Amino acid sequence: MSLKEIKGRIASVNSTRKITSAMKMVASSKLHHAQVAIQNMLPYETLLEHILKSFLAAEAEAQTVFDQERPVKRVALVVFSSNSSLCGGFNANIIKMMMNTVTELSQELGAENVEIYPVGRKVAEKATKLGYNVKCNLADLIDHPNVKQCIDLAKELGERFVKGELDRVDLIYHHFKSAGSQILTTKTFLPIDIESELERDHERDLTTNVVTKKAQEYLKKKGNRTKTSGDVDKVKPLNDNFIVEPDMDSVLSLLIPKLAHLMLYTAVLDSVASEHAARMVAMQTATDNADELLRQLNLQYNKSRQQAITSELLDIVGGSVNN
Repeated sequence: MSLKEIKGRIASVNSTRKITSAMKMVASSKLHHAQVAIQNMLPYETLLEHILKSFLAAEAEAQTVFDQERPVKRVALVVFSSNSSLCGGFNANIIKMMMNTVTELSQELGAENVEIYPVGRKVAEKATKLGYNVKCNLADLIDHPNVKQCIDLAKELGERFVKGELDRVDLIYHHFKSAGSQILTTKTFLPIDIESELERDHERDLTTNVVTKKAQEYLKKKGNRTKTSGDVDKVKPLNDNFIVEPDMDSVLSLLIPKLAHLMLYTAVLDSVASEHAARMVAMQTATDNADELLRQLNLQYNKSRQQAITSELLDIVGGSVNN
């Protein structure tokens, strides 16, 4: 490779490195906003869980149509992905799990009895391309997460579940545990299993954007982590003897949908935060690779330049000796 070609490659890699570095900083900023959104939601989640745990602990016969299991004949999958790429294996992992789940359910129930509710452009495009039964596209919910759209979607799924049009609804998304750890999760949305939902993993680290394992271990040793809703393991009953007004069904029909709305909104926030974390890691890795490539190219350039200089000196020396 000539010196001119090496200089061209160095300029090209430098340009790419600037882009990946800038995208990493943007992803880091967006991740911070996503972490703040989750942090703002946690007090509501903690209090709702507190109320439900206390109420269900006192009322053993508490039950609604939303937590009653029945034979499964038709299933809906709410799948969360991103609207854009360049976030490592984030979308690929989601799409792979969706395809595996649809294949298993299709063999058991038939392909026509499996519906997809895609939340994110990437999974919507893939599901449509594969010919799945796609119901609606909620790509804008990823760019602008809001409670109202989550409530509307939860209401639609709940109404179809009550009418018997759906027998089960599953969520497929990434659970945001920390900036360096996002767990691919499949969770049953309807019927709501109250016990498993209230005992699910709440652990989150919203204090840092650090993604390397060494840095995380150092922070853990230093104790630089704040308590989250996951630290509230035991909840004291609000009252040992509830007086239910107007009746049990009315109270549960209000609390259970709120839990459903929260589950859907939490999944959206988890997916958004996981996307930004995955993109930040991918761009950091790309920047590191660009640095390593630049080091090798600079070394190669210097060697070639030195070789050219040595060759010229030998020609000069050879010419003077001949003269």
